[in-house]
Amino acid sequence: MTARERIRAYGGAAGLAVVGGICGFLVHGLVGQIIRLTLITLAMGAVVILVFYEIGLSEDREREREDEERRRHQPEHDEPTRHLWSPRPRRPS
Repeated sequence: MTARERIRAYGGAAGLAVVGGICGFLVHGLVGQIIRLTLITLAMGAVVILVFYEIGLSEDREREREDEERRRHQPEHDEPTRHLWSPRPRRPS
């Protein structure tokens, strides 16, 4: 996610919250309260989703770095590592 996309996403969520607040004050009564509550809740939900998305992307980047580091340090002619424990073959009945 580029910086421009990040600013646009978080800015859109903040803008939605502001619009919800303004609509809540401009539209009187129960309808205004419902509009305000709905738009602000959607904005907060969007922010939570974006935060979790950022965390997932950072974990993916870290995993890629670890894999690349592991590949650099592993010799090319080395045999694949075997498991130390393997189940015993089952006897025929």
